[in-house]
Amino acid sequence: MTVIPKSHPRAKSLLIREKLVNGFDKGLVAKEGLLAQGRGEAFDYLLGEKTGKTAKKAIKAAAAQIILANTPVISVNGNIAALCPRKIVKLAKTTGAKIEVNLFYHNEKRKQNIVNALKKNGAREILGIDQKFKAKLQGIDSARRIVDKNGILAADVVVVPLEDGDRTLALRKSGKTVITFDLNPLSRTSQTANITIVDNVTRAIDILIKECKKLSVKKPSSLQKMVDDFDNKKNLSENIIEIKNNLSRRLKIA
Repeated sequence: MTVIPKSHPRAKSLLIREKLVNGFDKGLVAKEGLLAQGRGEAFDYLLGEKTGKTAKKAIKAAAAQIILANTPVISVNGNIAALCPRKIVKLAKTTGAKIEVNLFYHNEKRKQNIVNALKKNGAREILGIDQKFKAKLQGIDSARRIVDKNGILAADVVVVPLEDGDRTLALRKSGKTVITFDLNPLSRTSQTANITIVDNVTRAIDILIKECKKLSVKKPSSLQKMVDDFDNKKNLSENIIEIKNNLSRRLKIA
């Protein structure tokens, strides 16, 4: 792995790139996943590469929703396994959520590599790997329709970092509440999810874990009010305004 000086102005961004390239070399990340990262990074520039007030509100609502869930499941793909496996495991342990591996570009060897990476970072039970529990999610034709009947199929709340839009829609149509991380507030995923955290998952997940710990002592009625008061359309509009304001500030500086 390339050593990146902390003094480099793009150090954090370059470290993320290195993690993904390393994940690709280890058989976790698909080639297409590298391309997807580039698109997300472009939107991170527009956001100013920081977690804004609007994202923090969404994170708080997401934390409340996860705590209220009866059967929360975190869906993990190759990019997430390469970027923040330890944090995913920590979120699962903090909230009692299950972890399920689910891939768009399906490959059994890559799936096993992801499972190994998660176990190395402390995961015990990982769903989506036992063929006898295989089930199909209706309304989607890609490999991601294959889910675990004890995981995503049975879940009431699904956390889907770096998700594709068609599966988000399929999850919604199947009656599930969907929480996603997506740097693009205009994407199908962002527009379709119940709660969209418009932020880099490597930043936002730490805040989400802290919020889950903090809110775990709250009464269910208080948590439900946080969820009911959250409006995802308003959330996305506010994120777009934040991007606009950031660009305006940068223009004045230039």
